[in-house]
Amino acid sequence: MLKVGIIGIGMMGSTHLDAYGKIRGVKVVAVADLIRDRREGRSVVAGNVKGQSQGGIDFSSFKKYDEGMKLIGDREVDIVDICLPTPLHGRYATAALKAGKHVLTEKPFALTGREADQLAKTAASAKPMLMCAMCMRFWPAWGWLKEVIEAGTYGKVLAAHFRRVTQHPGGPFYSNGNACGGAILDLHIHDTDFVQYCFGKPDSVFSRGYARHTNRIDHVTTHYLYRKIPLVVAEGGWAMAQGFGFQMQYTVNFEKATAIFDLGAANQLTVVQNGKVKPVAVKAGIGYEHEIRYFVDCIRKGRRPRAVEPASAALSVKIVEAEVKSLRTGQPVKV
Repeated sequence: MLKVGIIGIGMMGSTHLDAYGKIRGVKVVAVADLIRDRREGRSVVAGNVKGQSQGGIDFSSFKKYDEGMKLIGDREVDIVDICLPTPLHGRYATAALKAGKHVLTEKPFALTGREADQLAKTAASAKPMLMCAMCMRFWPAWGWLKEVIEAGTYGKVLAAHFRRVTQHPGGPFYSNGNACGGAILDLHIHDTDFVQYCFGKPDSVFSRGYARHTNRIDHVTTHYLYRKIPLVVAEGGWAMAQGFGFQMQYTVNFEKATAIFDLGAANQLTVVQNGKVKPVAVKAGIGYEHEIRYFVDCIRKGRRPRAVEPASAALSVKIVEAEVKSLRTGQPVKV
């Protein structure tokens, strides 16, 4: 039995808590949060995707800590799951690794590329495993896209467009750009990461955007420039009007077909080919569940989580930094 401690019981901590309950041979034994109602299970922060942060968990059997470092020191805990604000990821992940715990840390990997590189370096020399929770790599319809790109099922990619836009979530963390990094780092990084997961590190990036709710970038469109792919673009932000909701989409045009994903559509994933629109069936569940199941499986089998290596998670942070620089200079920036 693998025993888990979760630090931070906000939206993502609650989502992770739900996911562990669906995996056999894993048990959450401890939680930590500075807010008493959260660590007691009396407050649930709603998510923006159906199936996320469901609540209804019985907290009565959990050890409850106010400070995450106390949980890290708990000898019963095998896995430390970090769902804290971004500036704290490196410090708590490093402490957990040094304590001999396996670590799953929420995205983004760190607030800066320098911090991300340092955490990746620490993970490389540590015996326990560390994985960053880059959930889109595990989202069924997005995993399907990665597979057909690699297999060349529909020929070469001619154009890929990713879109992730919503209203501002509110609250002190998301309103503080120095803490969350703005939408470009907290939200848009999902698509930046998936772009480099599918196509590798871009040669350079060219970005446009603006700040609205924070002192960082809250809405951005980036062109990822590759020599062999004509057009790769991602738009992301939380600058839409209240009531807009959440949209997550991609359109990928291949030589022989066009693939379309829309989270809000009845048939979320379709392929247009030879004049016909065909729905594509993928496995059930959402990325949060699959990423945690994968990480647990890696621990059980004693293999490093190659699906999201620390260096790759760090690279995504550095690509976002290049996007910020491009936006501020008005010029393409080499990655």
